[in-house]
Amino acid sequence: MNGISLVIVAALVLTLAYRFYGAFMAAKVLTLDPNRTTPAVRHNDGRDYVPTNKWVTFGHHFAAIAGAGPLVGPVLAAQFGYLPGTIWLLIGAVFAGAVHDMVILFASVRHDGLSVAEIAKKEIGKASGLATSIAVLFILIITMAGLAIAVVNALYDSPWGTFTVAVTIPIAIFVGIYLRYLRPGRIGEASFIGVTLVLLGVFVGPMVQESWLAPYFTFSRNQLSIMLAVYGFVAAALPVWLLLAPRDYLSTYMKIGTILALALGILIVQPEIHMPAITPYIYGGGPIIPGPVWPFMFITIACGAISGFHALISTGTTPKMLTSEAEIKAVGFGGMLVESFVALMALIAATSLFPADYFAINTAPAVFAQLGLQINELDTLSKMVGENVAGRPGGAVSLAVGMAHIFSKIPGMQGLLSFWYHFAIMFEALFILTTIDAGTRVGRYLLQELGGMVYKPLQNVHWTPGLIITSAAMSFAWGYLLYGGSISTIWPLFGVANQLLGSMSLAIGTTVLFRMGKGRYTWTTIIPMCFLAVTTVAAGYLNITTIYLPKSNYLLAGASGIMIVLVVFVISDAVRTWIKIANGEQALPKTANSNAGN
Repeated sequence: MNGISLVIVAALVLTLAYRFYGAFMAAKVLTLDPNRTTPAVRHNDGRDYVPTNKWVTFGHHFAAIAGAGPLVGPVLAAQFGYLPGTIWLLIGAVFAGAVHDMVILFASVRHDGLSVAEIAKKEIGKASGLATSIAVLFILIITMAGLAIAVVNALYDSPWGTFTVAVTIPIAIFVGIYLRYLRPGRIGEASFIGVTLVLLGVFVGPMVQESWLAPYFTFSRNQLSIMLAVYGFVAAALPVWLLLAPRDYLSTYMKIGTILALALGILIVQPEIHMPAITPYIYGGGPIIPGPVWPFMFITIACGAISGFHALISTGTTPKMLTSEAEIKAVGFGGMLVESFVALMALIAATSLFPADYFAINTAPAVFAQLGLQINELDTLSKMVGENVAGRPGGAVSLAVGMAHIFSKIPGMQGLLSFWYHFAIMFEALFILTTIDAGTRVGRYLLQELGGMVYKPLQNVHWTPGLIITSAAMSFAWGYLLYGGSISTIWPLFGVANQLLGSMSLAIGTTVLFRMGKGRYTWTTIIPMCFLAVTTVAAGYLNITTIYLPKSNYLLAGASGIMIVLVVFVISDAVRTWIKIANGEQALPKTANSNAGN
């Protein structure tokens, strides 16, 4: 199998899906109205509600949703072979993920930019709103830890990689100041300056690695865990225009450019996919993912096909930036399809490695020794990269090696494998960090909403002490889990949490459609909701009984159980509401369909 075939198929499927199914969702299901005043325009405060250029908003949204999931998930799921992941990435993204993101973003815009928990409270009931808030808080903490651990495993003891990633922070702040005060509206100029400086950071990286500065950028896993939590706090507390929006904007076009370059590289190099279409591990017993392809592949791929975490961004920062409802299709539906393409490119890059090399990178040395496999090119690749890449589980390193391997085979690039490897590490870390800063900020919003029930001033998003306290609390919570966790314990829990939230968000979105009188179109959300809920509950049960309890990990077992109960409750309560609406026991109009604020 040649990788070029998968690139062509993916491009055609996703383009046609946006043109036809996206248009159907916009015109028939949601009936987007470009003349309605959006929350960003209505509540413009210069901090959280900020009307933003469409492409900057797309950049922020895509950067925030496309974290480690579309990069790490498909790479880890390659254990099952390239075919199961490819099928789910395309079908799931079109009929589940893109629908999920578009519907819940629309619901938040119609609900004045409120969070998914507040939407559940208004559309379903107070009990579901509270249950959703608690579930989202659990899920958000676990998600941040799951995403951050991939950065930690990629950057520890790597001064080049750490320097390159660290330098993007002051660059983003400079771009934010440039756009707000120095040259307002000059997005083209700011983009050129920002991207040039980021690339310069990659080029300077090897000089730093060989200089007296190297020890100052060489950190252990625990040190990096603490530093990431501190970064999350700072990003959540600062105004959105200063760090989050410019960093996400720059990161997005760096990401999209890199993925397009990777697709072009695949077209030029035409790498063979060495991983078989299906491996024996589909029945379970794999060295990376112990369970069978169903249900574990779905919770492993997660974000590349559908992600509940996207609901937190779609009801968090993004609806507070849109200037028109017409932008929902491009940002919500289109953003998810681009993420699916990214995920498929990651899958191709990883499966272009020989299976033995792939497993040597993604398993601990003791585990790999039990597989009885002989490595092919790994020793040579490690020497060319300049770092030992074996035994770095988590997916990020194997993806970086696969990408660098493809880029280095392009004519004229043969001697640049080390540069391309560290560029890929920077590229992946940018994906993840932009999700961490947006996710921590969304967590701050949620804590302020929940805390306001006990102490009313916390509900005021402009109250500085409350802003600092909630940002610090959120960062500490996921940082603590990250500090003591590993990829084998956190990623399965992340996958279950992520997909459970996706199921819950689809149930909430379905309720919005029913209340709008769009019951005949609710199949667009109910079908993916049912499949996702059954699959994820099954995976959660297997996680508890086969992974956590046998290892006496009662904390993660308990967290899994609580999340399952909360999500099942919300979905059941939503179904009860649908039945009442169908029987005429509840009136249709709610905030989602009102004209208030026009």
